[in-house]
Amino acid sequence: MNAQKLERISELARKSRVTPLSPAELEEQAALRLEYRRAVVENLRSQLDNITVVEAEERLDQS
Repeated sequence: MNAQKLERISELARKSRVTPLSPAELEEQAALRLEYRRAVVENLRSQLDNITVVEAEERLDQS
């Protein structure tokens, strides 16, 4: 997700606090939010896939 899309999400959120969004803007906002959530989940999964669990006994033996 690039900075322009993040800024557009923020822009739509700010606008929605002042005036109602048009149906097209609501649709755009929903699509951008979905894309953002997918990117966050993908990033989290990637991080979790790279975690190595070390048992407590192994850590004590290495110290």
